[in-house]
Amino acid sequence: MVEIMDQIFVTLKCWLVGAVPDQWQPLLSAVLSVGAIVVTFPLLFAITTILERKGLGRIQNRYGPNRVGPYGLLQPVADGLKALTKEDVVPRTADKVVHFLAPLVLVVPAFLALAVMPMGRNMTALDMDGGVLFFFAVGAATELSVFMAGWSSRNKYSLLGAMRAIAQMISYEVPLILSAVTVIMAAGSLSTVRIVEAQAGYWGVLPQWYVLTPWGFAGFILFMIAGTAESNRSPFDLPEGESEIIAGYYTEYSGFKFALFFLGEYLGMFAISGLGITLFLGGWHAPLAFLGWIPSYVWFFGKLLGLIAVFIWVRGTLPRLRLDQLMGFAWKFMLPMTLANMLAAGVWRFMPAGAARWIVGAVLVGAPYLVLAQMLRGRKPLGRRAYRYAD
Repeated sequence: MVEIMDQIFVTLKCWLVGAVPDQWQPLLSAVLSVGAIVVTFPLLFAITTILERKGLGRIQNRYGPNRVGPYGLLQPVADGLKALTKEDVVPRTADKVVHFLAPLVLVVPAFLALAVMPMGRNMTALDMDGGVLFFFAVGAATELSVFMAGWSSRNKYSLLGAMRAIAQMISYEVPLILSAVTVIMAAGSLSTVRIVEAQAGYWGVLPQWYVLTPWGFAGFILFMIAGTAESNRSPFDLPEGESEIIAGYYTEYSGFKFALFFLGEYLGMFAISGLGITLFLGGWHAPLAFLGWIPSYVWFFGKLLGLIAVFIWVRGTLPRLRLDQLMGFAWKFMLPMTLANMLAAGVWRFMPAGAARWIVGAVLVGAPYLVLAQMLRGRKPLGRRAYRYAD
């Protein structure tokens, strides 16, 4: 019964594919895999928006959406209908073709990145040897879409927001990739499926997840910080600073095009979270051995919802950074820390198992952190504040 529930979607797909002639089976298999992703994650996007608005409401001591449907649960439906029916306003001087293509170029790579995520046992739409490489390759198209949106709008605020976004994405993409390299070194594979399989098994009670090693824990924190910046989530949401540049690179977008940008950002967040789960949190494996009877896809999406909750918590807690703080943190702390973490992962890989490996790994991670944190903080003298009335 446990195996049946775990493989119910795989069995259903095989049954549907087997019901058509042989020449149509590859096409139907691809359509079913793509359809599952295209349906599941936009639905998760709708659920996340209502959870985020409710969660931020609780953090800020207000109700949040509570008018549309029971407890406001149908608010995403109302938002979707509004986006579909709202007038699409395009600036007269805009490059209309590029302006139209920009949101599509943002959404399509996000769906492609989700295709290599192992969402359960035997539940990977695109199982390839270079899955991690494919993920980062298609993810690089988001910079192109942001520039297309800012440049084609013929708006100074849009162009400034696009330049901010591109500088931020390139700066944080480097530590994002380097933090993933440590897992590739440990697993010896670029395949997302092989990486999840490498984290199977348990050390007694604890799972053999990479996050439970000194370099894995540091790598996971660095990966999620860089992923937050890549997703333009608070406190790294400078490209859309309302008080400075209105709405950033999508200032001149309205209606369904704006909704596509909104969807693309959340799909990017889901993709980053999914890759973090795959690399560091054991993928679809259960955290404890006796919980293995729960279907594997439940564990993957449960971990995904947990990381989404952290994103919401961070957004409601931390203020937006200044641009100089954002860039300085990327190049003065994140990049050196990821390089030090790669050294720690390499030493861990070739040291024999035992207490010495844990001590050396912790030192190689902790010492650079303390040094870089002290350098980043600096010793700026703070004088006493003088309050006086304006003349």
